[in-house]
Amino acid sequence: MRNAFADELTKLGDIDPRLVMLSGDIGNRLFDKFRAKHPGRFFNCGVAEQNMMGVAAGLALSGLRPVAYTITPFVTTRCLEQIRVDVCYHEAPVIIVAVGAGLAYAGLGPTHHACEDIAFLRSLPGMVVCCPCDAWEVRAALRAALQQDRPVYIRMGKKGEPQIHAEVPAEFALGRALTVREGDEVCLVSTGNILPEVLHAADALAAHGHSVQVLSMHTVKPLDRAALARAFARCRVVATCEEHGAIGGLGAAVTEWMADSGTRAPPGGVVRFNTGDAFFRLSGEQEFAREQLGLTGHQIAERIERVLAGKAAA
Repeated sequence: MRNAFADELTKLGDIDPRLVMLSGDIGNRLFDKFRAKHPGRFFNCGVAEQNMMGVAAGLALSGLRPVAYTITPFVTTRCLEQIRVDVCYHEAPVIIVAVGAGLAYAGLGPTHHACEDIAFLRSLPGMVVCCPCDAWEVRAALRAALQQDRPVYIRMGKKGEPQIHAEVPAEFALGRALTVREGDEVCLVSTGNILPEVLHAADALAAHGHSVQVLSMHTVKPLDRAALARAFARCRVVATCEEHGAIGGLGAAVTEWMADSGTRAPPGGVVRFNTGDAFFRLSGEQEFAREQLGLTGHQIAERIERVLAGKAAA
């Protein structure tokens, strides 16, 4: 994902002179091409993320389009006050790009885990929250973010993620889910780079005769309410899947929409897959963390099977 981001950023920088890149002391070699082409529009702000966010807000309010980039906890939690007051309060069109979201940096410990960031950023007025599933959605999200006149948060994985789409989805738009698989019994609503696991779950369920729809809900704020309404109306079970905590993420957003809109749960209920309401304290890489947290494809499928069989509550 991060390589696709750097490449797309360079292409967009070639055609949009407003684009300015701010880095929080990482990715210097990653952005060599951008820096070589646009040396006056690349700034390494160092290990000073709060300052970087203030600079980004000032640039945005001066008519430029800054992109602020670093590892997820450091571009969100560490500078949340600056995002809230400098960026969101002034409706400054800053693009905040986080790398290594969720448990992508699981092996580096809790300082690098990011399972609360959607909740933090989604709660801020005016903020768009986008979680692409693969490199192609990253490119599409960056293009779409540049068309916004408000702040946008793009939450990426790290590297080596499987490609879901064959190319940039032509129908990509912020706030509009992408249908990856069609089905009418179970709907798996996924956000971010956990989608490959969700597709493995869909395959396992299909092998047992279940019709499974898979949605890439890349934008958590604003939600695609129309897509949710269709899924709730026709599917027996709807499940949300995310590498994020139980509070404030995609699952919470969907259940808030249910309550606010008066939408009834589907017959089999709503199942939420997430990292729970606890810090992940074990040592291991992302695959190990997902297995421990019940977020692998086979675990998702097994739990859905139990719900469909009436052996487990949603």
